[in-house]
Amino acid sequence: MSKKNVVITGANRGIGLAMAKQFSARGDHVIAVCRQASAELLETGAEILDSIDVTREADLLRLQDQLKDRKIDTLINNAGLLHNESLGDIDSATMRAQYEVNAIAPLNVTDTLHGSLKKGSKVIMITSRMGSIADNGSGGRYGYRMSKAALNAAGKSLALDLKDEGIAVAMIHPGFVQTDMVNNAGDISADVAAERIIKRIDELSLKTTGQFKHSNGEDLPW
Repeated sequence: MSKKNVVITGANRGIGLAMAKQFSARGDHVIAVCRQASAELLETGAEILDSIDVTREADLLRLQDQLKDRKIDTLINNAGLLHNESLGDIDSATMRAQYEVNAIAPLNVTDTLHGSLKKGSKVIMITSRMGSIADNGSGGRYGYRMSKAALNAAGKSLALDLKDEGIAVAMIHPGFVQTDMVNNAGDISADVAAERIIKRIDELSLKTTGQFKHSNGEDLPW
């Protein structure tokens, strides 16, 4: 397998860090994008582009400039934010923050780096089954659910818009992963989630572009 350029946002911890480690271990060149590099990320050997806040236009333009002379094989929009709003306790500020990070930023990152994508490139949205309307059986988590549903909508449109350029897009739910975001209360480790996600990325093609998948391979309902 030839060496590929893999860009991962939110690569300093959790699933992003685990993916950075695994892509690097198999010989790919990882470009780790984050606000602040962690000690663990520094140990991966990845190229680190820090001080990048994916919600800030100026930072994205700086990222674009740093990558302008290179082509991206795989762009993984992984940076995410989770708050817990419930009925009677709706916080507009945290709702907006989740929309900015979870839905608007991945689209802006992809649009900003569009010129670095090429035929055969892949764009991955790390989403959540909590963005599925059909799968919602417990309610609550308003901002997170709504922002991930919006991300899925953006990903589907990107899949259609980029198909003629030979670029495939997928929305992938990692599973309930033991990360800081959920106070390590998940069912699987970040390493297992990363391994599954990478397998789904390797399988992705133009024939399957626009899919909404669980990292275990299951098709998820919209």
